[in-house]
Formats: sequence, structure tokens, C-alpha cells
Amino acid sequence: MMKQQSWTATRIPDQTKRMFVVTGANSGLGLATTRAIIRKGGHVILAVRDEAKGHRAIAEITTEQPGARLEVRRLDLADLDSVRAFADRLRSDHPRLDVLVNNAGVMAPPRTLSAQGHELQFAANHLGHFALTGLLLDLLAGGNDPRVVTVSSANHRQGRLFFDDLSGERKYSPMGFYNQSKLANAVFGWELHRRLTAAGSPVRSVLAHPGYTSTNLQTSGPVGMVKVLFGRILAPLAQAPDQGALPQLYAATAPDVESGQFFGPDGMGELRGAPKRVQLAQAATDAETGRRLWELSERLTAVRFAFSAA
Repeated sequence: MMKQQSWTATRIPDQTKRMFVVTGANSGLGLATTRAIIRKGGHVILAVRDEAKGHRAIAEITTEQPGARLEVRRLDLADLDSVRAFADRLRSDHPRLDVLVNNAGVMAPPRTLSAQGHELQFAANHLGHFALTGLLLDLLAGGNDPRVVTVSSANHRQGRLFFDDLSGERKYSPMGFYNQSKLANAVFGWELHRRLTAAGSPVRSVLAHPGYTSTNLQTSGPVGMVKVLFGRILAPLAQAPDQGALPQLYAATAPDVESGQFFGPDGMGELRGAPKRVQLAQAATDAETGRRLWELSERLTAVRFAFSAA
């Protein structure tokens, strides 16, 4: 097995025959992930809510890497109609997909509802990625070393799923519902692994978290003391996006990665460092929780996964 402790983006294998979709690819971890893949010859579709920002990101990358294979496509993960439109267009333009990186997220905003009436963090961080994965699964099944990489957080270990109040109508805590969404990511990634394995699918479901990384996640969504804490007080402790993206890049590209594994930084408290295999919370691998969240997500998104064997 590759020594993960010394792993950097320079060790990413050649990616010239692989196509990636990276959500939230115009900034932060998504942009760092895109840059690293492009340097190794991959083709990246930047799935972004703001197409103008996506095109600016492409301009930056192509200045460094002329001839880079990049596309910008609009995707608002908080709007299930946008998710379906994105998937339909991708399916009409490309016969296969090799890697889906479920990276985008929002963190600790005031209570807000999505277009379909779901709490924004649960909608954008979990439901949108659940639907997107299901709608693209057949393209992935025909891919080259196909993988779904779902980006969670160390905070998933503090989260719980508020099945009786998913929208926060009765009680809402910005960080509590962020932690819920990150636990949902972890539960989904593991349950997807379980179902893919049971079906004999060639697709691997892998999880990653970036530790504490400086991105606009800490400043664009949160308000009040959460914004002050993460955006100012703790900011000097955060690592750069290029470093924070390493666990998800490892999950997406390293040859020895197995379905169901979870990667995070190797430093103290998993806050920073090189990628290593880390542990999911027990709640994330609980079979009943996985079944319950899966069935709920199918109902809320109207997306059913079609699992196929290799």
C-alpha cells in the first residue's frame, strides 16, 4: 500500500483518460482539486452555481495549463430541478463519467429553505449530492476506474440526524444543522458503498474530509460568532486549500483506494497534514440509520438508484 503519510499531489497518477465532475469547483477545495487533476491531464467539468465564477476559474487554470480540458456547467445543489437539468445535459453530451467529486457545501447560514422547502444545508450538502449521484450512476458504471468521492467533515462525529425536524422548523442551530448535513454525507457515502458492493458494481464509494482548511465556506455562509470564530480567530491555524484537498484527491486517484474507506489529514486532531485513512463515526456505519436516510432521501428527491453489476 502506498505510504499515505508522504503523499502529495505530485504522486497523482496520469489522468489523461479520465473525466471528472467536481461540484463547487470555482473556489476553495473544489478549485484546488480541479487544478491538481488538470496538471495530471484529466478532463474536469466544473459544476458551479455561478457560471461567471466558473469561467474565471477556467481562465486562471488555463493561464497555468494551456490546453487544459475544462468545462463549466451550472449546478445549484439546493435546487433539485437544477440537479436534474445538469444531469440530463451531461448525459446527452458524454457517454461516460469516471469520477464524481461531491465537494460543494454551505456552512452555518441563518435558517433558510431550499427551492423545494428543505433546510438549506441538508438540501445542498446532502440531498443535492444524493440526487446527482443517483442520476449519474449509470455513466459512472461505464467509467474507467469509476469512483464517487463524497466530502464530509470531522464534524460528522458531532452530528446527529434530526429525523423528526429535518427542516429546523421547531429548533434550528446553524452549526448543529451543518453537523447534521456532514453526518448525512458520511452515512450516504458508507451506505452507497454497501449497496454498490452488494450489487457487484465496479463503482467505488469513497469518503474524505479536509481537516481545517481556509476557504470561503467559513466566511460566505456563517453569521455572528460562528463567522468571527472560523473566519477570523481560528483562521491563522487553517491550512491552504491545496493541502486540504489532498484527502479527496487521494480518494479520487490513488490506485490502492478501496470502496468504503475514509481519508483525512494525518496531523493532530485530523486538522491538517497529508492524507491517511481515518475512522468514520459509528453512527455513519449503522445499518438502520443508513437504510432510513436512504429511503428518506429517495422520497425527498424522487431519485432511485439503478445499481448494475460489472
